[in-house]
Amino acid sequence: MNTNTTHGRNAPAEQADHSGPPVHADRPGPDWPHVYRAGVPVSVDAPVLLLLHGTGGNEEEILTLADALDPAATVLSPRGRATEGGMNRWFLRLSEGVFDVDDVVRRAGELAGFLAWARAHYELGNRPIVAIGFSNGANIALATALLHPDALRRVVAFSGMFPLDGRGLTTDLTDIEVLLLNGRSDPMAPLHSVGTVEAAFTARGARVELELRDGGHGIAATDVAAARIWLDRHARTAG
Repeated sequence: MNTNTTHGRNAPAEQADHSGPPVHADRPGPDWPHVYRAGVPVSVDAPVLLLLHGTGGNEEEILTLADALDPAATVLSPRGRATEGGMNRWFLRLSEGVFDVDDVVRRAGELAGFLAWARAHYELGNRPIVAIGFSNGANIALATALLHPDALRRVVAFSGMFPLDGRGLTTDLTDIEVLLLNGRSDPMAPLHSVGTVEAAFTARGARVELELRDGGHGIAATDVAAARIWLDRHARTAG
């Protein structure tokens, strides 16, 4: 597989070429540490996987999930720029399970801007970007799709919940496709909040699939299998 992983300081634009040695990029247009790994696109429509780690994770450890889903995929993996107790996060929270919704909205806008930069910088053209998020990463993916559907139209959310309590939504989501993968007994992402996510998307025209399993917070083997089937099906449809 031809790969080029980008993650280092002030990586020049020419390092986006798919033939050089692995390099990391620490300062993209918006100052944002991330990893970019060029895969083997089978067509100009081949999706790019946007990996979004959970609380305490980073842009590198989440790559194992990309490998489990599609080792040949092009991968873009930024680091969450909020911190809590020294841990990376995507947005702030007021207390356990209570999000700072104003910060969620702001950070979702920043992520949408980063995606626009990355699309131009890495010459991704019109290839679809599919967010693959876990926990806090799933929540920022869902928020970005809800608020900026032109930037992010497909989301696979592992153990996510509704991130925009009390915030009115006016976006048209008819082009959005979401896969929700949750545990029935997850205290961190309770089912009532998962139901709110599903309702918020479907009420605005999105196509949502919900897969529930026994157990709590995390990513089970059945979740990965369901995500692979979903991704494969959408790749065939796009092709």
